[in-house]
Order: sequence, then C-alpha cells, then structure tokens
Amino acid sequence: MRIAILCHMHHPIAEPFQGGTEAHTAILANELVARGHEVTLFAKEGSETAATLYPLVPREFEFTRVASALVREQQHGFLAEAGMHSIEVIAASGFDVVINNSLSSLPYRFMRHVPMLTILHTPPTLADVTSIVTSAGWTPSPLHRYVTVSETNARDWQRLLPSVHTVYNGIHLDRWSSDAVARPGVAVWAARITPEKGLDLAIDAARLAGMELEIAGPISHSDYFDTEVVPRLGSDVRYRGHLAHHELADFYASGSVFVASPRWSEPFGLSVVEALATGTPVAALPNGASSEIVTHDAGSVAHAISSSALARAITRASAVDRDDARFSATRFSVSTMVDRYEEYLVELAPVGARPEQELAS
Repeated sequence: MRIAILCHMHHPIAEPFQGGTEAHTAILANELVARGHEVTLFAKEGSETAATLYPLVPREFEFTRVASALVREQQHGFLAEAGMHSIEVIAASGFDVVINNSLSSLPYRFMRHVPMLTILHTPPTLADVTSIVTSAGWTPSPLHRYVTVSETNARDWQRLLPSVHTVYNGIHLDRWSSDAVARPGVAVWAARITPEKGLDLAIDAARLAGMELEIAGPISHSDYFDTEVVPRLGSDVRYRGHLAHHELADFYASGSVFVASPRWSEPFGLSVVEALATGTPVAALPNGASSEIVTHDAGSVAHAISSSALARAITRASAVDRDDARFSATRFSVSTMVDRYEEYLVELAPVGARPEQELAS
C-alpha cells in the first residue's frame, strides 16, 4: 500500500525520543516499510526514518509551552499551516490510506473523504479535537476507523467516537536485552520530566521504601524540574540525563524495580513495557492503563495515588521474579501491533477505492 503517516510536529521523530508517541511513530513507520509498504512520514525536519520523509516544520522550530498568549497563538497558527499543507499534499498524491498519529483536529475536519486510521494516543482532553467531535452537525466519516492503545483509553473515547478499538503498543523485544546486573536497593525511573509524570511522588516513594533512585529523561518542564525535582536530588537520588535509546536497556536492567508514577490517566506507558522486557519488575500508580500492563507477574500497582502507597508497591514489585517480568512483556511485540494495524489498513484501503456513488447507496 501507499501509506501516509501524520504525526504531531513539536519534536522530530528521532532518538533520543521526546516521548512514547514519537517512539511509536518511528517503530510503526519503519516496520511498515520493512513489510513492503510505500510509506511517507509527514514530520518535523530532522526526523530519522526508513520511510520517505516529507519535512513540514524546520528543525529550528521550538514549541514553547511557557509563552505569552500571542506567541502561543503564533505557534499554533504555524503548526496549523503546516498541517493543512500536509493534507493538501496527501489529497493530490493518491495515497491508499492515511495513518493519523497527530494530535490535531485538522484530519477530522478536512480528510473526511480519505481512508484514515486514527490512533488516539491521549485521553479525550485535547480541546482542539474534542471541540470538533462534539460540535453540532459533526459526524464520523464512514472512511475513518479509530483505535487507541489501551482498553482504559478506549472506554474514555467511546463516549465521543464510535467503535474505538484497542491495539496495544509494541516494542522490538529483542532490542531490550541487557547484560547489566540489577543492583539491590536501586530503583529506576524514565520519562519526560513534567508534572503529570509525577517524578516528585516517585522520589518520595523510593525514599520511603528505603531505595535509591536513578532518573532518566528529557526536562520538558523546566519550572517543575527546578522547583520539585532539584530540591529532592541527593546522594540517593541521581539524575542521569536524557539517555539515548540504546543506553536505556542497560539503565532499566540495572534497577531492581522500575517506578512508573503518572498523575494523569496515562493511555499506555512504553517505558513500562521496555523495562519489563529487560526483566525489571514495575511498581506503578493506579492511573490510566497501569493495571492492564502491570499484572501480578509483572510487578505491583499501588492501591492509592500517594507516595506511601507507591512505596509499598515498590517493595512488593522488587520481590517479583525477573524472568516472569520479562515474559509479561511478550504481549507487547511490534509484530503483534503491526499485524493488527494492517488488518485495519486492508479493511480501509478498498473502501477508499469505491466510487462515491456506491458509498452513497
């Protein structure tokens, strides 16, 4: 098939990935190319992909979250212009199907006559999207299908969209093997450093559990990092920086437990599955999809959203057998994920080829 992939353009699709959505986009594009599809990725300049890259946003563009109203309006306008350009190019290029991996409402509004699979990576809290799908007169296109990355997130979106199905995220399991030896008494944490990821809770919980904590990830919210994280650093809590993807396997494997501390309803959590694939059991807060991923043989989910409850989960998780934790990750392979996506793409592509008169009938 000729497949176009849309993604959000705040960051390039390149290692070290800024977050799970960027990693998912890279994995999906590369795997589809490996399976013989002709894939074009519409993304920020500097993206690295096996697909054909159509750069929409210059490398030097930086989306600034903490900015004046005017600057934010300018940023959104610039991204909207880039998004509309991608839609125009796709309309003129005869793609068989589009994968919408973006966080934009534009595909919902201006790609109604294009076969499209939308992958919902967030809860239904994006005002840009929810304002469209809840507006008077808007109806889903018969040429569109909707999937998301967990049953928890699917239930949330089903209030707004029809037939939202679940396709769990997948990773290349063989790339997450490591010879690093787990260090007793050391926990690890890796994610974007933002308030919703709850690093301050993880630090407090690790200390309550009597564990050291090592931290990795990009500082995506500098005020939060300066006010809530830096004062908590010490000889027992160390920030290792934003590690490259190839460094993360050893980082995960070096911990006796991985701590996941989302304050928000996190739709999936790729880092959780990556850690499990290295054999490191997981202690998680009970938000979002945690209980779907962290089963009893993978670690422990806290019974409440607090540092003390998470500390108890850390203690329980550190006793889980590492081989069991590693096996639990096998549910989340790239091949399983892309097999499911291909089923939807095959279903959609013939629909797009039907004459409009046939669709109307």
